[in-house]
Formats: sequence, C-alpha cells, structure tokens
Amino acid sequence: MPRTFAYVRVSTTGQTTENQIQEIEAVGFQVEPRRIVTETVSGSTAIAQRRGFAKLMDRLEAGDVLIVTKLDRLGRDAIDVSLTVKALAGMGVRVHCLALGGVDLTSSAGTMTMNVLNAVAQFERDLLIERTQSGLKRAKAEGKTLGRPATLSEQQKQAVRDGLAAGESVSALARKLGTSRQTVMRARAADT
Repeated sequence: MPRTFAYVRVSTTGQTTENQIQEIEAVGFQVEPRRIVTETVSGSTAIAQRRGFAKLMDRLEAGDVLIVTKLDRLGRDAIDVSLTVKALAGMGVRVHCLALGGVDLTSSAGTMTMNVLNAVAQFERDLLIERTQSGLKRAKAEGKTLGRPATLSEQQKQAVRDGLAAGESVSALARKLGTSRQTVMRARAADT
C-alpha cells in the first residue's frame, strides 16, 4: 500500500509551515504527522544539501507519494527541481505539486510541464546573459573602466617599484602604503 509523505519548507525561523500543511489537507491528501517532513532552510540551498530532505529520501520507497505545495519547495531553480523529480521517479516515487493542479510530476503530463518550465528558465538565463554582455559592451564603448577599482594609484605603484629596487621588504611597503602584502606583490608582478 503506497504511503503518502509531505515535504514542507520555509526559509526563516520566523515563518511557519502550517499553511502548507493545511493546503495539503484541504485538497484531500491524508498525511500522517510522522510522514510530514518540515524544514527551515533557504530556497537558495540546493536540495542535495538539505538535511531534512536527505532523511526523507532515505525513507521513501517505490510506490510512495510525495506532496509539495509549490515547485520552489523542492529546489532552488528549475534544473535542481528537475533533477530531484527525476531521482524520485527513478525510485518509483510519484511527486504531486499542488500549485500545478496536483499534477504528478513523474507522469507524462508532469514531465511535459517540467520540460516547459525548464525551457522558460533556460530562456530567462539566456536573456540575462545577453543583457549583461550588451551592458558590458556598451560600458566599454563609453570608455568606462570595468572591474574592481585599483587599490593603488600609479604613484603608489611607482613607490612600490622604487621601494623594492631600494631593498625594502614587501611587508614594510605594505605597512607604509596602508595596504596588504598581496596588493604589493600584485604591483610587483605587474611590473615584470
């Protein structure tokens, strides 16, 4: 007989999972309290790094059903969610997402839904990369300096070169210029 589990997650300790549990019960899923896995962990944390979910994976068996209220409960992005659903499907576990009408993500319709979501996520990533590259290209064309500002001015870099030539130590120059040894060594390396 299949067992039903619920995975409910919130991001901060000030939040509660009670709404998610009530939502699951409201649509008719009966989940025994010992099969409700509650976790407080940031959504940006990959599912593989969540202790509660790892323990849940150890408990699940073929034929079991896992309920989540939203896809973002399962992973940090579409790829993470997709990999998690594939792993669960490979174990013979059905995954139902209430936000998608309760569709079983391991079914044909669920797989199609996941593929569409992955395509949209990839499209958004591609657009973000295009916009970023376009902005960098425009900034370069306008003569803007990109990257971190230089720690040392040209005069300070010359002071490093002069000091090293005079036999001063890297540490002494760093103290004198109020910077780190690494910055002095980078200035020295840029000179060679």
